[in-house]
Amino acid sequence: MIFLARSQFCSPVLKAARAQAGRLISYFILSLIVNASISAQVNNASPGGIDWTPVEARLSAAIRDGNIEQKRDALLEIRNFRSERASRLALPALRDSDPMVRATAAGSVVFAPKSEASSSLTPLLNDKQEFVRREAAYALGEVQDKAATTALVQLMQHDKILEVRTAAAISLGKIGDATAMQPLLAILKTRPKDDDEFLRRSAARSIGQIAQIIVTGNPSVVTPQNFLPEKFKDLGSSDATGPATQIFTAATDVLVAVLRNKNESDDTRREAAYALGALGDLKSVAVLQTYLSDPDPYLAEISKEALLKIERRNKVTTPTN
Repeated sequence: MIFLARSQFCSPVLKAARAQAGRLISYFILSLIVNASISAQVNNASPGGIDWTPVEARLSAAIRDGNIEQKRDALLEIRNFRSERASRLALPALRDSDPMVRATAAGSVVFAPKSEASSSLTPLLNDKQEFVRREAAYALGEVQDKAATTALVQLMQHDKILEVRTAAAISLGKIGDATAMQPLLAILKTRPKDDDEFLRRSAARSIGQIAQIIVTGNPSVVTPQNFLPEKFKDLGSSDATGPATQIFTAATDVLVAVLRNKNESDDTRREAAYALGALGDLKSVAVLQTYLSDPDPYLAEISKEALLKIERRNKVTTPTN
């Protein structure tokens, strides 16, 4: 009787324990299945079929499912990697419904392959939000794909927002496509106004930058290089690596007029002097020499550097004192 009573008492306890153990086993198996499914989804969604690292998976998930701030934080982190693989993670964010996310994404995709980044960014030049168009224009300058030149020229010519047009002008200089020279020169052929100073300054610099890229292959611009003696100046190679085109001659005439125009801002005239040096046309020597002792020390130094560049390009000696 005692044995039977104990058996009857323990039976429900044992049944409950067995049921609990069964539930734990089922939960464990289900967890394995879910984790395997998530891993498969991550691997299948990875760009180029490459398995993502945990960090990449986290960033991709944030861009896909996070709130606005989480998406932007992820995009900024992606940009800091400065790699093709990381930039590809940001490409979907260019189509995000939030304009702040789209604008942030523009700067995060610039390390993707040129054609891929350019084709993904170009549609944003037609975005309804002006700051998205502006950031997309700047990003295309970082990508430096000549395929974007036409779209940027159209943006520079027709956008209603001056800051957006200026961003396009700056990026055209970084890309270095000679076909952008005439549209940039057209800006400088108009009369200067108070509100377009930055646009005009950017156009002058971009003209010089395009010439510099064509001739020397060097896209970087620092004006002036420094205020040190000539031997400490980095003026680039003494031998041109590319041909000077006929368009340079037309550009020289426009830039000389800008340099001489007292109604232009100081910065615009400085950039015009830099551009004349990058063009390397001997026609600009005489006018540049007149600014070697200019009261504006920056203009004087830039004019000196421009003359040194022309001297190197043409294998001649020009007075720079």
